[in-house]
Amino acid sequence: MGTRGASLKDHLPALLALALPVLAGLACMAGMGAPVRYLAINAAALGLVLPWVVFGRMPDAVTTRRVFIVGLLALLFVPLMTGPHFNGIARWLPLGPFMLHAGALAFPALAVLAAREKDYAAPILLAALLAASFQPDAALGFAVVGAAVGLHDAMRDWQVGGVVIVGFLASIMAALKGELPAQPFVERVLVDAALAQPLLALVLFATLLAGFVLMLKAVQLGRDARFALAGSLFGFSLMAILSNYPSVLIGYGAAPILGYGFALGLIERTDV
Repeated sequence: MGTRGASLKDHLPALLALALPVLAGLACMAGMGAPVRYLAINAAALGLVLPWVVFGRMPDAVTTRRVFIVGLLALLFVPLMTGPHFNGIARWLPLGPFMLHAGALAFPALAVLAAREKDYAAPILLAALLAASFQPDAALGFAVVGAAVGLHDAMRDWQVGGVVIVGFLASIMAALKGELPAQPFVERVLVDAALAQPLLALVLFATLLAGFVLMLKAVQLGRDARFALAGSLFGFSLMAILSNYPSVLIGYGAAPILGYGFALGLIERTDV
């Protein structure tokens, strides 16, 4: 089963995969003079989601899983209808004074759930890619590509391999028309840290890499789900280095912390 009978030790890899980069990011932001509000929001998001990482459980019913998938896909398209729009770009969910990046919030869990749908993994990823193209959001696009690479490696499904090719081309097109000016402590965090404090940047990179390896190898999810989740983190992080996209987990933003925390708690009976 999910978490009953599982000790805290069983959940330690997932806790570390999330907490290490987030805590390193908090230290970096504090050291580089980020607003206290940024630190408080990230810390609150981490505190909110850690109990789910330990006690969360995905219901075993296939119908429930598919309802989750449809809901998460719908969430990716909500910004197109609600805005806000900046230069024709819509990627954020407006929640009062907060704006949550829809892709970082919804896609980590979607990658895990798609990995459990052997017959529908490719269409699910293509639907997420469609949202990334409309927004446009190259970071979400490359997260889909990364998840598809991981799933293809785990499943050897030619259809998922096709998503990698289509996703790469679509993400390049999104990158050409979807870039916005970088926001301090949100985008290009590793690049800015490397220019200002190289040692701190090395620590940030090491914790992000540790999170990736733990998701890939050690967290309490099935092999396919681990590969998809780690691949999504690689895609998001790559675009944060190459262009002006959010630095997930290590930069300011509650959405990726909540998104990856939720995904790490989606344990099923077969995962234990």
